[in-house]
Amino acid sequence: MSDLGHVAWPPELIRTERLVLREPEARDRTTFIELLASPEVHTYLGGPRPRDELEREMPEVPERWPGSFVVELDGTMIGQILLRRAAGHRRPAAVGKADLGYLFLPKAWGQGYAAEACAAALDWFDGVLPGEPVVLTTQSANVASMRLAAKLGFTEVERFQAWDAEQWLGLRPPAT
Repeated sequence: MSDLGHVAWPPELIRTERLVLREPEARDRTTFIELLASPEVHTYLGGPRPRDELEREMPEVPERWPGSFVVELDGTMIGQILLRRAAGHRRPAAVGKADLGYLFLPKAWGQGYAAEACAAALDWFDGVLPGEPVVLTTQSANVASMRLAAKLGFTEVERFQAWDAEQWLGLRPPAT
């Protein structure tokens, strides 16, 4: 994956009804480690990374590049939204397109935060890179992620096998 290209970064804070999307800061490091080390968060993502490895390797300010948003609720990080260019994607239908990814702490699941945050990030994307489609890949067994993809306007392009599981590739057409 690579960055989105020439977009103004960081953007102004993106505010939704309940959330703030912002650029990562040093105070988010502990939550990034928690997200990446969580077995629950990584059930469909190949498993968690070892916490001690993350503690050693995580930079002071993690994931600081255009398209990486911290999702904040009441001043506390609860997740991350990623928009990156799918330069080296496994599927030809996704290559070169923007790719949406997201991670949320388990305590934030089931409350609509992912849908709210992803919709806000996609609105931002449509404003800075109008006319571009976005792809999303998830394991087809991840029912919650499949529901979110549909809610956000992604439709199935194909299913394929990777990482010992069936994967679902969806496409969100450019905003009109």
